[in-house]
Amino acid sequence: MKTKVGLWIDHREAIIVSLHDQEEGIKRITSEAEENAQQSASQDDSGEDKRYKQDRRFDNDLNKYYDEVISYLRNADTILIFGPGVAKSELQKRFDDQTQDGRVIEIETTDNMTESQIVAKVRDHFQG
Repeated sequence: MKTKVGLWIDHREAIIVSLHDQEEGIKRITSEAEENAQQSASQDDSGEDKRYKQDRRFDNDLNKYYDEVISYLRNADTILIFGPGVAKSELQKRFDDQTQDGRVIEIETTDNMTESQIVAKVRDHFQG
């Protein structure tokens, strides 16, 4: 049986649900990007240089976060990425740039969801 992965993601966290044969796995990954950006914003620098440093740090933190998430997607044959914001599209682009293997990736916009709702959505999507 192929490995199917459903992933709910925003800039703060990712919840990954893996389905393989009769086994199911759940992994939660937390991003430090927004938290670090907020901490940087509260520091006492001013001006354009501060904004540039904040943006750059946010981008670096986000890229580390996406790379960690992608490491859990590498063995998946089919991937469903869903969530409320732009993180899902950003992740898909980064994944495609890194793998370039034409893997089946579906994207869907959803609201915030509980872990139970995410797991149920992934099960329904791949079993339906």
